[in-house]
Amino acid sequence: MFSSIIKRDGRAQAFHESKITDAIFKCLEAIGEADRQLAMELTLEVIKKIKQQYKEDNFTVENVQDLVENVLIEQGYAKQAKSYILYRENRSRLREARSEMMNAVSEILQETNRDNANVGNSPSAKVLQISEIASKNYYLKRVLPEKEARAHINGDIYIHDLSWYGKTLTCLQIPLERLLREGFNNGHGYIRSPKGIKTAASLAAIILQSNQNDKHGGQSFAYFDKDMAAYVEIEKEKQEKLIRRNLKELDLSTDEEKIKKLAYERTKEETFQAMEGFIYNLNTMHSRAGAQVPFSSINFGTDTSEGGRMVTECFLLAYEKGLGKGESPLFPNICFKIKEDVNFEEGDPNYDLFQLSMRVACKRLFPTFSFQDSSFNAPFRDEEVAYMGCRTRVIANCNGPEVTNSRGNLSFTTINLPRLGIRAEKDLALFWKYLDELIDVCVEQLLTRYNIQKKLKVKDFPFLMGQKLYLDSEGLSANDTIEKAIRHGTLSIGFIGLAECLTALTGKHHGESTEAQALGVAIVSHMRRRCDEAGKKHALNFSLLATPAEQLSGKFTQLDVERYGKIASITDKKWYTNSFHVPVEYQISALDKIAIEGAYHKYCNAGHISYVELQSAPEHNLEAFESLVRAMAEADMGYAAVNFPVDICCDCGLNSVIYEDTCPQCGGSNISRVRRITGYLSTLDRFNDSKLAEVQNRQIHQEL
Repeated sequence: MFSSIIKRDGRAQAFHESKITDAIFKCLEAIGEADRQLAMELTLEVIKKIKQQYKEDNFTVENVQDLVENVLIEQGYAKQAKSYILYRENRSRLREARSEMMNAVSEILQETNRDNANVGNSPSAKVLQISEIASKNYYLKRVLPEKEARAHINGDIYIHDLSWYGKTLTCLQIPLERLLREGFNNGHGYIRSPKGIKTAASLAAIILQSNQNDKHGGQSFAYFDKDMAAYVEIEKEKQEKLIRRNLKELDLSTDEEKIKKLAYERTKEETFQAMEGFIYNLNTMHSRAGAQVPFSSINFGTDTSEGGRMVTECFLLAYEKGLGKGESPLFPNICFKIKEDVNFEEGDPNYDLFQLSMRVACKRLFPTFSFQDSSFNAPFRDEEVAYMGCRTRVIANCNGPEVTNSRGNLSFTTINLPRLGIRAEKDLALFWKYLDELIDVCVEQLLTRYNIQKKLKVKDFPFLMGQKLYLDSEGLSANDTIEKAIRHGTLSIGFIGLAECLTALTGKHHGESTEAQALGVAIVSHMRRRCDEAGKKHALNFSLLATPAEQLSGKFTQLDVERYGKIASITDKKWYTNSFHVPVEYQISALDKIAIEGAYHKYCNAGHISYVELQSAPEHNLEAFESLVRAMAEADMGYAAVNFPVDICCDCGLNSVIYEDTCPQCGGSNISRVRRITGYLSTLDRFNDSKLAEVQNRQIHQEL
């Protein structure tokens, strides 16, 4: 009798007939014919065949499984054979998934994955990423329909945040004013409304952190200046009362004007400290089990009240000051809203704050700028459009009020445009066919995910839904599903590599050719029309996103190199160009780049951003910086920024472009090199290889 069998990894192990019987029995059981005696009889037939074909212990597990299938068919058990084949396939998939997962875990234990530049290298970060690997495998192997899973694995599409697929949502514009006014509970007791600006700022940071633990994407305040203004007024009243009490205790008196002036000065000092504390908290207060600080964003600039203006001014001054040794804060993302008759022209009530925002941006990279008067934002002028994180925009709503607050993106899936261009081989008819097919897959995939998300319950989101942050979540109880609320969110189809796609189709990208630019606009506008059609058909907010491709830019490229080889100007570098951007390595003037990219913003209603790249911080040329911002407004952009290197010596605080590995001022080697990556700031050491290569190849744009 046989004593051993060869496993799949080549090792020999003891041979047991009972394992064959167990496998056959499980297949019989699966079709409702749990017959142990039959399983044993069939096992004997398998053993006979093993003896006929193998004289020694030189057969493998796969050999035995093949013989089991043959015996079942020969003995007239076709249905049972089919069950066994399915059983075998499932076992194979599980082994494959387990092997892939173990390899990924091994890599993470050696070095934390750098797909997300905001995740650190702590033990909790490694545990988080290991759990994400397990989740991804589960969703791909057990949850997603085969067509959708295959499209993701093959690199035709990319399902973002797959590890969080069926458990949460992406991002939210948080209703800060209501939470501060009414108070809230973050799980450890009720927190009442604040009585001063410092407490309000501390609670605002806690709110961002608390909601980050319920979601995987960005957390944002759409009206930070307006929402915090009330607590500046409360602070001023408190300071006036304190001054009057102190004067009375000292048996002193002074005129009312001096009291109010002193109260204003003390309030401003308190507000500055509150904003400084808020910034410190958002750069040190970790969420997701300590793996990262919250993906936080704030929008301000248009509140003309005394309190709102003070919040904006003090925040900008605190951000300009930097952290303890002058380091640039990485969070929050700051978006300054530009609005005609409010802050964009000399004489406007907040024009001075616009000037200050540019001064700070010239040093710290933030704020970015959103243009409320663009053709697609102006219709919501009374509401105001806020941007979130790297580019997210939420405003229109087919299921309720067109608002920014209390809404966010539910999920998004990105199309690999360069692959479609390569496959089409310059045949535009084929390209349009391939594009429509993939859009159909994306719509199906987003609906699959939505139908899972909508069945989640309020109790699954103790802060997000428990504190009624989402629109229409009021009135829902703990065991209710969240569908009533999340129907107000957005489902987004994204795209990457328009430039490489155009090169594949025409031989040139849109920075090189007006014909390519026209085709690029046609492609993106077509995608937007398809999103609008899907929205009407399914009564959900489908939208088009200019994808932020932090990790994806390299993943798609690698897959396409494996499939098509290196193709000049398409797959011959480590990254695909972000969304509709002109390639970073292409030499072009800033104004030309702005004009070309501006044409795409209006179609990408789920989010968009454009940049120009400068050689160094333009601190001493504010006029040139302002000319770039105004050119962005004239190009009908919605959201834009100016990039340049920010290097800081963490030993002496020197803030400059530091070309060497050591500081020219103190000789220290502790250099923090901050760059913008897909909308967020991060240090170069946290960039993945593809984004690091992209940054190193960025060409400087002439300012004028």
